[in-house]
Amino acid sequence: MEANKVLHFVPSEAPSAGMTKNGYFYQEMEQREKEEPEDGSEEREEGQDSPIPSGDDIHLYANQIHPGGTDSDVHGCVLLNTSRRYVKLMNFEEEVRAHRDLDGFLERASILLHEDEASLDDVLKTMLRHVSQDPHTAEPACNFEEIMSSLFTDAGSQEVNDRSQSFLFYDNVHLLSETLQCVTATATGVQYQQSWLCILCNVKSLQRRHVCISRLERPQNWGENCAEVRYVILILSPLKMKSTKTAMELGRTFATMFSDISFRQKLLETKTQQEFKEALVIQRYHLTSAKHKPVSTEEEGTDPHSHKPLKSADRMFSLSLLCADICCRDFFRVGRGIYEDLCRRLPLYASDFTDGIVGSNKALGKYMTTAIFLYIAVLLPAIAFGSLNDETTRGEIDVQKTIIGQSIGGIIYSLCAGSPLVVPLTTAPIAIFIGVIRGICDDYDLDFAAFYACIGLWNSLFLILGGVFNLSLLVKLFKRSIEEVIALFISIAFVVDAVKGTVKIFLKYYHPPTLANGSMAELQRSMNGGVIEGVNITGAGLVTLPESFILCTRARPLLCLLLMLGTLWLGYTLYEFKRSPFLHYKIREILSDCALPISVLIFSFIGSYVFNDIGLPVFDFDDERKLFRVAPFEKLSGASVLSAMGLGFLLALLIFIDQNIVVSLTNAPENRLIKGTAYHWDLTLSGIVNILMSVLGLPWMHAAFPHSTLHVRQLAFVEERVEGGHLYETIVSVKETRVTSLAANILIGVSVFLLPVPLQWIPKPVLYGLFLYIALTSIDGNQMCDRMALLLKEQTSYPPTHYIRKVPQRKIHYFTFLQMVQLLFLCAFGMYPLPYMKMIFPLLMIILIPIRNCLLPRIIEARYLDIMDAQHM
Repeated sequence: MEANKVLHFVPSEAPSAGMTKNGYFYQEMEQREKEEPEDGSEEREEGQDSPIPSGDDIHLYANQIHPGGTDSDVHGCVLLNTSRRYVKLMNFEEEVRAHRDLDGFLERASILLHEDEASLDDVLKTMLRHVSQDPHTAEPACNFEEIMSSLFTDAGSQEVNDRSQSFLFYDNVHLLSETLQCVTATATGVQYQQSWLCILCNVKSLQRRHVCISRLERPQNWGENCAEVRYVILILSPLKMKSTKTAMELGRTFATMFSDISFRQKLLETKTQQEFKEALVIQRYHLTSAKHKPVSTEEEGTDPHSHKPLKSADRMFSLSLLCADICCRDFFRVGRGIYEDLCRRLPLYASDFTDGIVGSNKALGKYMTTAIFLYIAVLLPAIAFGSLNDETTRGEIDVQKTIIGQSIGGIIYSLCAGSPLVVPLTTAPIAIFIGVIRGICDDYDLDFAAFYACIGLWNSLFLILGGVFNLSLLVKLFKRSIEEVIALFISIAFVVDAVKGTVKIFLKYYHPPTLANGSMAELQRSMNGGVIEGVNITGAGLVTLPESFILCTRARPLLCLLLMLGTLWLGYTLYEFKRSPFLHYKIREILSDCALPISVLIFSFIGSYVFNDIGLPVFDFDDERKLFRVAPFEKLSGASVLSAMGLGFLLALLIFIDQNIVVSLTNAPENRLIKGTAYHWDLTLSGIVNILMSVLGLPWMHAAFPHSTLHVRQLAFVEERVEGGHLYETIVSVKETRVTSLAANILIGVSVFLLPVPLQWIPKPVLYGLFLYIALTSIDGNQMCDRMALLLKEQTSYPPTHYIRKVPQRKIHYFTFLQMVQLLFLCAFGMYPLPYMKMIFPLLMIILIPIRNCLLPRIIEARYLDIMDAQHM
């Protein structure tokens, strides 16, 4: 029997360069044809949905690397012709024809920038009319109506039946005759680029080749695999041409250029035909000369974000061998990680301020909305945690100090950090830790300010040592599943804080109307005197008392509940508004970016003005307290300093884990950040900032989740695609700037002058609604949540993700269940009411590492774990 060649995805232990994709390489295997049983086998059923067609006439060039390097994470990128034939991308470095094709187009450019037609027929008619009216492209012997008819075929569509090799015909189908689309072979399958379409047509009466590019005013849905079309490229060519000048070859040139997602985003920002041409020229330069700068072995060794695995001689991930192997080589290269972080980031420091402000690709509107979002998203948690600190420390750290500390630390971080998109913040675990310290000071009669500062200095020392000795390399031990468990725990902590606050309000106020203390005696005196001021007698003989007489009513807690849920509902509705068909897409984007500020302002107005007769709980403020006070270290004994060292180590462990996991989530590959990471320097900077916080009695801070990832999402440009009935968003590019974080923290500093009014007009229930909003938006893209949702779905509605295709369903549910057990483990200890239990919480997070690397491989095969822990979606 004749051997056919098909392509399989095979897990790779050491994948070869140029053919890898997220731990897989494409291996060409020979498969003999054999008769299928009539009823079909299980293996055949599993292969029916395979997007890689087999056969001698189909060739997938899996080792074709994207020439420009801008989509370096997408290997196996090829062009798919209408005839189900895969076509190589044009090699701009070697094929001269590509440059000549582009030069010819630039001389006689046919570009339509604001096409508002909705149907494909109307768009093509407009493009043909534009070509026919162009004096540079006159075709006297050509009938463009005939060309229009030849672009489509109405003879019916055909579908190959793999079992019988027969054809099934369907009548009255209006299809394009020949097209090119870019597809990417991933572990998920073949993924179509749906934002552009290249249409080819060979016409006998044409004298020369013609190219017309149309940029649509808004994305159009033209059917399966064309659900978000923004660009249409029309290629017209004479029937008889040299083999290197055919419509297919010309289509390859432009299709290769448009296969770059970053290039398509740049074209969206052009406003004139000249800017459009300049973007084409720049893209040609990138495709011709841009090469990946090889990463040195030195840099790979100290960059935790590199995908180079830690050295291990044991396939079962023996942590002892693992850590012992890297200690001698990496951890004792003192300061090397910080040095390389600074070398990587300092050359780009100026661009962190100018990108999006200077040049053609301005993004001032996005910067403004992001700064406003960040201002609200950081200020309100600072008020909430400051109020909590005020209660637990009895005024030693209050709302005012929390806001000032956030402003000072945030400004230093935004100016000096290696990852400027990371947002530092005082968090709930820090607030709980501070409350425990207050309890220890009360139990042992210690000065709180001095003991607090001493713990903070020990914590900063450990953090700085961690940065100097490259301890951030241990982040490689935190697999994606561990990061998702911890991230989901933080989201649950926000929900728990909101629920706790609401329950307290109900316990305090949700009772029948009762009189305040002393009001009964006052009422008796007023009745004896015969004058009851403010008391009204209704027609039914009922007496209504003044509000000052009443301690609580049920209206107050119910209004608080409505304000909290209303803030969540309006915020999330506006956040999702960008996916709706209403209004212009720019207005939708602005409303989505400003969802949180709009929701907070509206419901603060409703609570404080519309229902001003109902007293709502707000945070306390005392302007007589001294703002800055240097800690009196002389009040501490030697034993107190040593005990502070132990607490400082636990605090440093908590900040170390949170800081590095948040930086890792922020720099995830799907976010497409290009300026590099600085784990070691950021950890050291966190220690330096906390020295200042400790000495001045301000709350400690570190990189916060989910504010950092939400900051990235606010600055991202996304492209949507529809696959298998599911809508997916792909980040095209992110504006990596320091301006938004710097502006937001400056505004937070100015907000001190807004105390107590108008900031006290923001009721606590609105703050709780903010917590719920942050928790809900942060789970977007959390793969663990997606897999938990599979437990409630029928199998026919499962999304076509990589783990669904590559991992047995039972193994997926096992893995999800084990993650849920780990999450419950963290919640049980992290939210246990015993304060001292929360002190050892950082140690519990460390336990997740051996569980994932040593225990889980004994339950689920390591290859399945690697697939479900893959960094792609």
